[in-house]
Amino acid sequence: MDRVSHAERKKAEEELRYYAQHRDSPAETEPAVLNKHPDQGAADEQRYAENAQPPLSSDEVEKAIPNPPNANATTAYEEPNYRPTTFAPTNEVPGSAISQNAVQLQGTHTGPGISKQEAEATGADAGIKRSLSQRDNLGNLKPHLQFVCGPMLKYDTVVDSVWYGAAMIVTADEGSTYDPTPILGYSWNGGQKSVNGQPIYVYRGPSGTFTFWRFMIDVPLGESENAVEYGINGGARYAFHVPAHSQHLRWIGQSCNGFSMGVNPADFNGPFRLWDDVLRQHKEKPFHTVVGGGDQIYCDILMREPELQDWVSMEDGEEKQKMPLTEPIAFALDRFFFNHYSKWFRAGSFGEAVAKIPQVNILDDHDLIDGFGSYPDELMYSPIFNKIGTSGYFWYLLFQQFTVMEVDGSRITSPQGFGEITSAQVRARQKAEENKVPAPKPHTFKSMIIGGEGVYIPFPTHNTLTYLGPKVYMLGLDCRAERKLDQMCSRTTWDLCFEAIKRLPEQVEQLVWLIGVPLLYPRMVFAEKFLEWKGNPLTFIGRHPWLGLNGFVNKFNKDAELLDDLNDHWCAKHHKKERNWFIEQCQKLALDKNLRISFLSGDVHAAAVGRTYSKKKEPTKDHKLMFNVVTSAIVNTPPPPVAAKVVNYLATKKHKSLHYIKTEEDAVKLFQVDTNGEESDYPYVMPRRNWTSIEFDESTGNLVYDIRVEIEKGSGTTKGYVINSPPPRYNE
Repeated sequence: MDRVSHAERKKAEEELRYYAQHRDSPAETEPAVLNKHPDQGAADEQRYAENAQPPLSSDEVEKAIPNPPNANATTAYEEPNYRPTTFAPTNEVPGSAISQNAVQLQGTHTGPGISKQEAEATGADAGIKRSLSQRDNLGNLKPHLQFVCGPMLKYDTVVDSVWYGAAMIVTADEGSTYDPTPILGYSWNGGQKSVNGQPIYVYRGPSGTFTFWRFMIDVPLGESENAVEYGINGGARYAFHVPAHSQHLRWIGQSCNGFSMGVNPADFNGPFRLWDDVLRQHKEKPFHTVVGGGDQIYCDILMREPELQDWVSMEDGEEKQKMPLTEPIAFALDRFFFNHYSKWFRAGSFGEAVAKIPQVNILDDHDLIDGFGSYPDELMYSPIFNKIGTSGYFWYLLFQQFTVMEVDGSRITSPQGFGEITSAQVRARQKAEENKVPAPKPHTFKSMIIGGEGVYIPFPTHNTLTYLGPKVYMLGLDCRAERKLDQMCSRTTWDLCFEAIKRLPEQVEQLVWLIGVPLLYPRMVFAEKFLEWKGNPLTFIGRHPWLGLNGFVNKFNKDAELLDDLNDHWCAKHHKKERNWFIEQCQKLALDKNLRISFLSGDVHAAAVGRTYSKKKEPTKDHKLMFNVVTSAIVNTPPPPVAAKVVNYLATKKHKSLHYIKTEEDAVKLFQVDTNGEESDYPYVMPRRNWTSIEFDESTGNLVYDIRVEIEKGSGTTKGYVINSPPPRYNE
């Protein structure tokens, strides 16, 4: 069994001390010793406007971007007729709706940019620190920038042998010089280029203003793999890697990148031990992109903000839903998301990884708040809970997609230069032109597919169709913006995504659907029915706090605590029809386009592989053979042994719900040998932290998923378990 070295343990202990002692402290800018600047007042002359461009009014948006019609021959799933209005108009996005004169509390996150003297006086500290290597390599920026977060990288796609992506930084306006505009210079074998930063958003917090700078990057692919070095304003040099023009990308899948409330990070030697493992393997054989399957950040801790305490502590669920949204609460939510993201996305080896390996992300509930979308309408439309989702989605787009809708467009044209891929989009543009209002424009990121309008939030779904090599693409499906108790995605989103896939080049053989929650996973039917039962004694007891058992009900509407988790799954009774339809459509797509389809998921804090297939068919010739690789969590705690054994028992059951399309469904017995070489107690679902390395095998045509499972709790060393998604050879 691998052991943790003394040096590794010392490093973990140092990071752990910062994390455990200051996890709720404010983010701050870089230490003064690393940010020497001769003229602190110069930045004041270069402040930018609060919004990068004026937002459209609600009426203009309605004229410019009507919802596509429900009828479409490509799908059979019926979109629910109930389409409620959104809570907030689009011109009330976070950061711009709050009065600057409103009286605010400082909260558990007091805002970045405080002085050293103030920090000492108030007991505030820097929160989660950068890794030592990043702090040592910030360099001498000319002109100076006061970094708050970054650099972070995003991978977009490859079109016509050109790699597209972006970098982003967040800077404190006080102490930064924006004349000239920040410049990112980058070079590769055979070329170099520089690009000016675009200020896509300015956040106004209690301690000043902070600018988000985005740098669009394009690199022509050559005959061989390339390291691309980059730096901002002549400062630290970082590097990421791009493949050769005919090479497939090496990439990793990860999810659940944070601890739930109540988990002690000390039990795992700090939060980033598996990110240390990723960076070790990246150094040996570089990855081209890191794919986040949701919960890249855990935002449930926002319940500690002082302005929310009256709402949090209210025992009556109905009264809680009626509580009005105030300006201080709205401000507190944006303050929390800004500070929480700024700390986490620069933290430790995770912050180092996203500066070296470009990201492709989707979101899940904890990127917003636990269970968002899977509660009844009464709670989802309640003013405060609704605002949590609205603010959370805005900050998800900004930090994880480098996107602001007012800057980047709303209803997108589409991946790979397809332009307006549906007649509805053409009609929307023509109608906008007739009404003399701004027309929908191509999204800044070429992989982006903007889908149906959000149900509870004023944002549409943001999906991506990403190039991972000449024969591999990935569809990142946004299952959260339109999530309801009886809906994962709307007809609009399904139609746009399937239409985009149908236009892929003929040589594509492997298609990966990136979905947050597993599609093929052991059922929890009994638990679901029990928790929904009105006579459930646990719920009754939990609603009476004087009994001391209120942990049995959730903190939002006093329903059973685990019910939102069960309702969130594809296999829940509310989603079963849509799930089965989705699988059926994928089978048709696989046959029509000669694609091998697989699914990559997270959410459940365990590793597993589900499978659908036909009886008595060779794998390469079976278009119904589809694997669902579940990789979770790279940081969070696994389920307890008793729960894991129950799930493994349920995994032995074969399901009949797809027999109507002559399809079998089961779990793959991948983990028969434990990480220590002994027989495993968990052969189907492995309750250990993990991440997955994915690579296309040129010799076999297999897409190889190597699930890297942590050998010993907190060790940061992993053992691989491999599952191969075979090539499609249906007509041979």
